[in-house]
Amino acid sequence: MGTAVLSKNEILRAAKKGEIAVTPFDAECVGPCSVDLRLGNEFKVFAKKKGTKEVKDAPDAIGRDAFKRVVLRGGETLSLKPGELVLGVTKERVRLSKKYCAVIDGRSRFARIGLLVHVSSSLIQPNCDNVQVLEIANLSPFTLKLKPGLRVCQVVFHELSSPAEYKGGFRLQKHP
Repeated sequence: MGTAVLSKNEILRAAKKGEIAVTPFDAECVGPCSVDLRLGNEFKVFAKKKGTKEVKDAPDAIGRDAFKRVVLRGGETLSLKPGELVLGVTKERVRLSKKYCAVIDGRSRFARIGLLVHVSSSLIQPNCDNVQVLEIANLSPFTLKLKPGLRVCQVVFHELSSPAEYKGGFRLQKHP
């Protein structure tokens, strides 16, 4: 048996069985073969460090102190300047059984204005139960405002050819 992309009916069936969960669930976010995920209110932005112009041996050399945490309150937005990158999270938590993996894809309406919602790490491993960290980059010549609740990406579910389990450190992540 090969892997398959789940259709809307299969997504809903797997959700009913408890094999896939998107929490909070919004039926309006379920499309023909994906579920839209909304932008959360928590971000990590690069902290300005005087004299830092080059990072050697990335990513380990960057360290956790390279970022500062930003939590937006009701109605607030985060300005993303041209060329900037921030880490954000989805409002939804995605839980997968050992039978499924998933991939995050950007939505075309945002891609067309130069907003990338994940730079390269789009895979959601089997047996994960976490919010999705988004590497959000602005490739446009304009400052873009990020507002929590925007349906910025979609998750596409794949059935595995046999059950598998991810046991890594990000399996239960809650923050960017």
